[in-house]
Amino acid sequence: MSSKYDALVAREKKVLCQTYGRYPLAIEKAQGARMTDLDGREYIDLLAGIAVANLGHSHPELLEVMAAQAKELLHVSNLFYQPRQVELAELLLATCACDRVFFCNSGAEANEAAIKLARRYMRTVRNKDAGEIITLSGSFHGRTLATLTATGQAGRIKEGFEPLPQGFSTVPFGDIEALRAAVTPKTAAVLMEMVQGEGGVLPLPEAYVKEAAEICREAGCLFMVDEVQTGMCRTGKFWAHQHYGVQPDVFTTSKALANGLPMGAMLAKEHVANGFVPGSHATTFGGGGVVSAVAAKVVEIMQRDDIAGRARDLGALALDAFKKVQANHPERISGVRGLGLMIGIVLSGPGENIHAALRERGFVCNLAHGTVLRLLPPLTIAAEDLLAFAAALDDILATDKP
Repeated sequence: MSSKYDALVAREKKVLCQTYGRYPLAIEKAQGARMTDLDGREYIDLLAGIAVANLGHSHPELLEVMAAQAKELLHVSNLFYQPRQVELAELLLATCACDRVFFCNSGAEANEAAIKLARRYMRTVRNKDAGEIITLSGSFHGRTLATLTATGQAGRIKEGFEPLPQGFSTVPFGDIEALRAAVTPKTAAVLMEMVQGEGGVLPLPEAYVKEAAEICREAGCLFMVDEVQTGMCRTGKFWAHQHYGVQPDVFTTSKALANGLPMGAMLAKEHVANGFVPGSHATTFGGGGVVSAVAAKVVEIMQRDDIAGRARDLGALALDAFKKVQANHPERISGVRGLGLMIGIVLSGPGENIHAALRERGFVCNLAHGTVLRLLPPLTIAAEDLLAFAAALDDILATDKP
């Protein structure tokens, strides 16, 4: 590592809470699908800020909108009507079957809003004493106390934060009979990701999702979908639940909504949204002028340029290329899975050395659970970059034996 890198790391350790297991990289700038470190070395970004920069880094149209809106209005609080906020809500609702939006600042806040809405809807609209939220094992829904509790993972993510909030339960991933047995008159909602990202890129079976939605309808509880990572064209449709032919009562999004600016949203059907009334839920910064203007431009560009179709086609190309690498190294890769440009390459053993070797060759991706190479590249990435990654992985597996 260079002296610049070492100096920055030393400074950081003195002033920041040490909450991140950082990669040994210090990024100074990024453009499109390229990131540049402090020493000027360029990397192909296959992570996109963890599914955030879906339109690539420093998109010129977004920078233009951001600058123009900043000159007009940054913040006046949600005590006032704001045109950019309304314009964005109209654009988002046109992409789905929901009727109302609540804007916030992150995916965790969006999921927190969904949990609060589900409980309040049951008690104040349905007059039903139902507050339990059911989630799936392996899920990830955020790091606030409620969303952390909803997350279907144990270990360090929850360690030391007890006592955790009550009213949450977890059922095994993909086990429809376990879900059916868990739903009771006390259930307010079932919350699930169509593709578990932090869980290692695990798509739910279509039959499971459809039956889960039907179980919720029959029981009178809400069917809620976490689209924080899967939404905004990532999986080859605007929203991942659209692959499954279901209409959630509530779903959430964040990450790519404003392509890097902090923003989240909860979308709900009209009758469910009636669970919120003035004063029942709020946020100081959610849906401010700049983030709303940028997010509206994101939605516009995604529809104009058929970014969902691009993610679908590039995802198919990438999956085919990665499966060929798997065929060359069946003892090293046990599976390749994903939807659109949300892809997991499942290694047969610990992947730290492979992950590091890829980084040395100029490719940045994520290693989930120590064994899954998780790829969440910008949806604007060139096909050649994906094929170059496949070739590099093939070469590493051929030359760097365990």
